[in-house]
Amino acid sequence: MHELSKNIGGVGGFRAAGLACGIKGNDVPDLALIVSDRDCTAAGVFTRNLVKAAPVLLDQELLRINPGATRAVVVNSGCANACTGQRGLENARATGALVAARLDCDASAVFVMSTGVIGVQLPMERIQEGVTDISPVAGTQGWQTAAQGFMTTDKFPKLASARVRLSGGQEVNIAGISKGAGMIAPDMATMLAVIVTDADLTATQSQTLLEEVNSVSFNCIVVDGDTSTNDTVLLLANGASGAALASEDDVAAFRDALQDLCVYLAQAIVRDGEGATRFVTIDVDGAPDAAAARQIANTIATSALSKTAFYGSDANWGRFAAAAGRAGVDFDPADLELWLGEGERLESPLQLMQAGEPVDYDENEATSIVRQPEFTLRLSIGSGKGRARVWTCDLGHDYVSLNAEYRS
Repeated sequence: MHELSKNIGGVGGFRAAGLACGIKGNDVPDLALIVSDRDCTAAGVFTRNLVKAAPVLLDQELLRINPGATRAVVVNSGCANACTGQRGLENARATGALVAARLDCDASAVFVMSTGVIGVQLPMERIQEGVTDISPVAGTQGWQTAAQGFMTTDKFPKLASARVRLSGGQEVNIAGISKGAGMIAPDMATMLAVIVTDADLTATQSQTLLEEVNSVSFNCIVVDGDTSTNDTVLLLANGASGAALASEDDVAAFRDALQDLCVYLAQAIVRDGEGATRFVTIDVDGAPDAAAARQIANTIATSALSKTAFYGSDANWGRFAAAAGRAGVDFDPADLELWLGEGERLESPLQLMQAGEPVDYDENEATSIVRQPEFTLRLSIGSGKGRARVWTCDLGHDYVSLNAEYRS
């Protein structure tokens, strides 16, 4: 049993804060710090982009050498510290060292994350002043300002928490922050997220659970099809509750709560997609396996023609079928079937295609569905057992305007 909240109260032993240290230069939070009062086991998943930002390289190294004694995560927005060479890596290390000195811990205990413009060096004087001034606190306010410190083109902070009751009656808490609105494509995480829990997890449990839930949450979202240089999701477990996952039932209960929390945070990114006006769920079934279904769903979700049709409230289903056909998955076009429905769960589905051919459907009804702020597209390609779900959004004028003027 678990309860999901769209806010964060307290997670035992963790504190958080955000502040404006002048990286963005507009007096909005651009630095965040999340701190545990005791050592944490850590897990992470990172971008598969070959061009990796300095903080990604650093965090991957820290996870290899010190997965059981993490104390903090420091995050800056306004500068991605990507494509910055050796100096960028030294600045990432220096940022972690500044936090470590303040916490009186080893620098290997501090993860560093950055987001913002690529190809710009971190303003280290401002980072140093921010680390000196920031004061993490327990409770809702600290998490709210920390979430704001993550934001770049995000319109709203994204945070959630869950409480899980284990089989022995003990309760553990999970909380998370995510950020992202653009440069979002499903190839690992496509954004930044920090998830913390007061459960007592082993390093193996943490990494296994994170990889499992990431594959059905953060790795199932698309805004524009671009995979960032900085994608990182971290999970920190400090054991402050004193409750371990002692049975398979406990592991399953924790996994369910973690997955619900990550799905919520992932969907929030799509809902906040740059210029987005539609939230679209794409379901594919009948594929040879789950990977094939995901490949087709991703191709539809990233198709510019599909996304502009969503924006124009145009049920131009031929675009969806064409995208499926170029996804690189072998199937018989005569098996294609397609439905549209309102909401995320295909409510009142309208079939548009059967056995590879159009059916006699009401075009006005189809248009009415794709005019909704949320709708589902379901594509069946055969009789296989593979299925996948991906969340995406439309692509309109505001996305182009925002990204054309991003550095202006």
